[in-house]
Amino acid sequence: MASEVFGASDRSPAHNWISAALVFETCSLYCVLLGAAAWAAQAGAGAWVQAPLVLALGLWMDRMFTVGHEAVHGKLFPDHRRLNDLVGALLLAPLLAPLTVVRKIHAFHHGHNRRAPKIATLDVVLLPRAPGLRRSLAWALGWAAWLLGVFCGGFYVHGLVSVVLFLLLPTGVACRISPAFKGWRGRHRLRAWVELGFGAAVHALVLVGCGRDVYLATLGLPTLAFAWVYSLFVYIYHYRTPLGADVRGNVRSLAPGRLFGWLLLNFHEHSTHHGDPRLPWYLLPARRLRGPAPGEVRTVLGAVLQQLRGPIFVDRPEI
Repeated sequence: MASEVFGASDRSPAHNWISAALVFETCSLYCVLLGAAAWAAQAGAGAWVQAPLVLALGLWMDRMFTVGHEAVHGKLFPDHRRLNDLVGALLLAPLLAPLTVVRKIHAFHHGHNRRAPKIATLDVVLLPRAPGLRRSLAWALGWAAWLLGVFCGGFYVHGLVSVVLFLLLPTGVACRISPAFKGWRGRHRLRAWVELGFGAAVHALVLVGCGRDVYLATLGLPTLAFAWVYSLFVYIYHYRTPLGADVRGNVRSLAPGRLFGWLLLNFHEHSTHHGDPRLPWYLLPARRLRGPAPGEVRTVLGAVLQQLRGPIFVDRPEI
């Protein structure tokens, strides 16, 4: 039951109203941005009008993903699991992110975050121990994959391709590729297909019903902008943090900021979120477990730019 994961003591008595207001704010501003983008496309507005709208939609789609993340944890409407999952699935649909798959992968992330090199990590590249062409090639490919993943939207593309592959592959094969899918059942696969299919249908209906220009302005290009924003932000809380068995400690928080806190629901309090995933977004600042340690990067921009240092290269362990 959701209440066993997220008890009444972990939330405000007005929690359901807070969640309802959050969903209303997120959806209403999304609709306003969609309307403005559709109008700009139909009116033939120049790039100086359409480009900021595309970027704004991409940023707001990242907000939608963050609200969906609350649903993934069962924290939107914990006393009404079906409503929680329905709202979360609808918010994630335009992003082509099936809630069922995101929940499965995210649970693995919380349980195994940076436990060891290549276990729930994105920034570690294993190199052959022997010097030579293979090692040099692995180093070059590691750098290229990292730059494409972080700065060119690659982490979103990788996630989308992974979702499709896991839905197509037999469960046994999928589990050999990623242990995150242990316990994956037929009902999970069916539900994920429905969620992904609904998202794809939304894209198709807008394209067919509204035309190419409106589709590109409202969904096509904003999804690419979201892919870029998501990939920039997705690992800033874990990049070059410790590796080890303390999976709740292998994470950093960033300096609070009102605009960022509002836009991404206090996600900069990431150490607190990992320390107690039951806490809803609005309690993270008040229940802060720890802030950035001295000497660590503190701002969101600094954390994004720090990723230019590249991946961490580790010698492949001997078998």
